[in-house]
Amino acid sequence: MLLQKFYIDKIITTALEEDIHYVDVTTDYLLDDSHTAKAYYVAKDDGVLCGIDIAKRVFELVGGDFQMEILIKDGETVKKGDIIARISGSTRTLLKGERTALNILQHMSGIATATNRCAKLVEGTNAHITDTRKTLPGLRQLQKYAVTVGGGKNHRYNLSDGAMLKDNHVDAYGGITGAVAALRKKIGHMVKIELEVRNLEELQEALETGVEIIMLDNMSCEDMKKAVEITAGRALLEASGNVTEANIREIAETGVDIISLGALTHSVKCFDISMRIEK
Repeated sequence: MLLQKFYIDKIITTALEEDIHYVDVTTDYLLDDSHTAKAYYVAKDDGVLCGIDIAKRVFELVGGDFQMEILIKDGETVKKGDIIARISGSTRTLLKGERTALNILQHMSGIATATNRCAKLVEGTNAHITDTRKTLPGLRQLQKYAVTVGGGKNHRYNLSDGAMLKDNHVDAYGGITGAVAALRKKIGHMVKIELEVRNLEELQEALETGVEIIMLDNMSCEDMKKAVEITAGRALLEASGNVTEANIREIAETGVDIISLGALTHSVKCFDISMRIEK
């Protein structure tokens, strides 16, 4: 997944405007424009780095003389104590951009690290890890990029990317078969349909409609195993709901093709990184 520069700049500009209205009353009044400093990013935990180029772009948009030597790149593992990057230039630039750059870098690295743990837990099975649309407003592209950096794959990016009949769609329309038939009459030939089912009876009906992907919503591992046997390759099966690192291996071993986790983006723990000014 590639990140578009104009999109990144928009997010950073919004964040900087939120953090600095018109003046940094500490930095601007304490240090003059000619003051320079050196700093470095240091990892305070083990994980997978993500967002370092975006952190660099923060300082560029703040303005002023600035250089960054990136020592660890996106997708590479870091250990506690590792120096991630070295920074030098205007002290005002370093201090004004510090928090915004770290907020983005820590959040994206947290997502990449969590995704990487889950991907490793399902190694050797048929399943791959995906995200969901449970993202923070305005940050979806950054979050989904971080998932790919961690070794996961992206689910649909938004509602325009693919047709997905969830329980509320089916209940609102009045049934699985009718809803799928009505949708197929209007969607283009390039659009696949994913259908959420809540039990094995609904799975049987879903298979008869010929949908390409079936989401097994909050099913037990026992029922998911039966679903895999019943489906016999006629559709991709996605496990979703109440997936944790504690049970993800058991879910993967049922034979499902996809395991989606909203927690990768909506409630992930930030990866601990600090910026230190050299005295």
